[in-house]
Amino acid sequence: MPGLATPEDIIHEAQAVILIESQVIAAVARQLGPDFVAAARRILDCQGHVLVTGAGTSHSVAARFAHLLSCCGTPALFIHPGDSQHGLSGAVTSRDVLFAISKGGETVDVNYLARIAKNRGACLIGLTEKVESTLGRLSDIVLCFQAPPEGDAYGMIAMGSSLFNSALCDAFCWVLLKMRGYTKEAFGETHPGGAVGLKLTGENSSGRDLENG
Repeated sequence: MPGLATPEDIIHEAQAVILIESQVIAAVARQLGPDFVAAARRILDCQGHVLVTGAGTSHSVAARFAHLLSCCGTPALFIHPGDSQHGLSGAVTSRDVLFAISKGGETVDVNYLARIAKNRGACLIGLTEKVESTLGRLSDIVLCFQAPPEGDAYGMIAMGSSLFNSALCDAFCWVLLKMRGYTKEAFGETHPGGAVGLKLTGENSSGRDLENG
């Protein structure tokens, strides 16, 4: 019967996959280049919203990216590629940037939305492993990043590759935060609730007390 026989086997296997995934994430840094810079500048200059889309595992990566962009001072929303065929595409305007994530670049719903965005005059940034794909050909800026295949179980289950794309998205959030000069105080206005909001309120109160003291 297949399986891991002992607690030691289980821990060893878990450690092995974490080490592999850490190497997959590190591969992002080696692939950064002019296309990353061009995309960052285009997002910074966006006069509308950055709309992020993706299907399957890329859906989760896209939703996380949109949330973190907003946290870092770049107005962004996730837009569901399937729902875009049923009225949601009305949200897309010429002032927006559509950031589309598709590993193979042939996801039908994503490319349907990409075409609508292009027809509306929005800028299309495509994150794909295949420049020659439909998404790659449609995109104004193509981000061609190759996730090392050993991070995905059976070469198909998007474990390491989803972390790879998430790390790339984090890099965008970080540099845009710096390019924009987005401050902790500005973030406090965006995130007034929860433990983060309480922490920021406490820090600001301490600062005021010191100034008034």
